[in-house]
Amino acid sequence: MEMHENGNPLLDYFINNNGKSIYKWLHYFEIYHRCFERYRRRPELKFLEIGVLNGGSTHMWRDYFSKDAHIIGMDIDPACREMEKDGFEIWIGDQANREFWAGFKQKHTTLDIVLDDGGHTMEQQLTTFQELFPILSDGGLYMCEDTHTSYVTSFRGGLKREGTFLEYVKNMIDELHAWYHKSDEEISSGYLANYLYSVQVFDSIVVIEKRRKAQPFCVMIGNDQRVGHGHVLMTNVNVRAEK
Repeated sequence: MEMHENGNPLLDYFINNNGKSIYKWLHYFEIYHRCFERYRRRPELKFLEIGVLNGGSTHMWRDYFSKDAHIIGMDIDPACREMEKDGFEIWIGDQANREFWAGFKQKHTTLDIVLDDGGHTMEQQLTTFQELFPILSDGGLYMCEDTHTSYVTSFRGGLKREGTFLEYVKNMIDELHAWYHKSDEEISSGYLANYLYSVQVFDSIVVIEKRRKAQPFCVMIGNDQRVGHGHVLMTNVNVRAEK
């Protein structure tokens, strides 16, 4: 078993890094390890990092997951192509450009983890999520960093301003609970209602888990006289909010 002085191999890597620089908020490392640990050593993992800068964090991800993981980098700066000599696949483009993502998805039809540490504007964050969440694998993870820009006007943000990434995330919570307020027809045609498994909101990071969902149902097992001795009660949830 690997031993780490801080109990967090990512934080250890960061603290002891003497390679290419890594620029991160310190509290991110606990969130990274909490969310990514279960993907470590997964064979053929496909991990996309958007916003690679000079490549320090991209090297960190390869060290953390495994040398067999497929680490893909994407940036708007053509100078980032230099990282290809280190064995990384690098894409150059604008993450707010849907045509760019169309070309990317022709080659990569599925990803296991997406980490958006790109330009952090509302258009970039929203476009990237809308384009890439559908190609996440079942059980995949989408992480968007620096979501505090939803409050910063220079990034097209503002407190409770319509159209920010965090306001979009708040609406996702309604989609996660679609079984309780939408019709069956609306649910069957709603992608997020069927694949949005969880939304975790941290300081400046949102983590969204994708997993195919079925209609929830309740189960009661045990001896309860109101149900009947020794019976198992299973009921589909059929509660609709008044519209």
